[in-house]
This record gives sequence, C-alpha cells and structure tokens, in this order.
Amino acid sequence: MKKGLLLLVLMFTVGIVNAQEINWLSFNEALELQKTSPKKIMMDAYTNWCGPCKMLDKNTFQNKDVVAYVNENYYAVKFNAEGKEAVSYQGNTYENPNFDPAKENKRNSVHEFARALGVNAYPTIVFLDEAAQVITPVRGYQKPQQLELYLKLFSTDKYKELDSQEVVNAYFESFEPEFVE
Repeated sequence: MKKGLLLLVLMFTVGIVNAQEINWLSFNEALELQKTSPKKIMMDAYTNWCGPCKMLDKNTFQNKDVVAYVNENYYAVKFNAEGKEAVSYQGNTYENPNFDPAKENKRNSVHEFARALGVNAYPTIVFLDEAAQVITPVRGYQKPQQLELYLKLFSTDKYKELDSQEVVNAYFESFEPEFVE
C-alpha cells in the first residue's frame, strides 16, 4: 500500500515538474515588456470555435521543444481574434464594437486589431520584431517542426537575408528541424 501511494505521489510530482507551458501574455503586456527588455513577439490569433486552433494548442504549443524555444526567444501572445479585449498599438486603440456576448464561443465579429494585422484565417501566428513592427502572419495549423522553421527564421533575423523567391525556397528546402514531433 505504501509503495503504491509513494509511486503515485512520485508520478504526480514528476508530471508537474515535466509539464511545461508557454508563458502566454496579452498583447498589451508584451508591448509593456518590450519597453524595458526588447524581444520579438509571437502572437497566436485564434477563435474559440476554431478546431485547428485547438489542435495547435494541444499538439504544437504543448510540445516541449516549442515551449522551451518560444519562452526563451519570444514574448508569446494569445489573442482572441473575435474577442472583446481592447488593444493599444501604434497610437491607436483597437476594439471589437460588434462583439456579441451571446456568441462568445461561436462565430462572432472580427476584432479591429485582427483586421489591422491582416488576420483573415484561423489560426494565424503573427510575428513581430522587437519594435513591435509586423514581420509577417503565418496562416494555418503548424506542426512543431513546421513552426520551428518560422521560430528560428525570425528569432535569428535570418528572414532579413531572404531577398528573392529563390533564396526563400533554398532556405525552406535546406532547413533541418531539430524539434521532436
């Protein structure tokens, strides 16, 4: 009995220690942190009803390699692209004036900030530089190794060297993922 209880406690403790999560922030919090400690931003623009968004959360954002890399190199932002959170960005305040609380977990109106960033599909991961300037949105579900390519491309500023479609294609073809799926 004592061995069984000890084993259960040990398994529970190890599970807690090994469970890592991305340190999610609001966009406003990330902007505030950038003022004193500049870092790139990876923003997950999602909706409550989006199946691929839930898969991204479960399969990609729980991956230990993704978690470690994002937490070290980015401010990670969760942004409900159909939510009601007010966002202050570049001297403007973005809201969702047509947000309907009765549709909170269903299709709702699109947030002004999502439109401003060019988010037109869910999920979309928007990458921003240390000055909070948009680098690019990446649309669609990404497996850990697919996301790894973008995480490393932007965190290392390698994207600034990709000046032609041929160079972009060569980079994508030569990329060797290290994250475990």
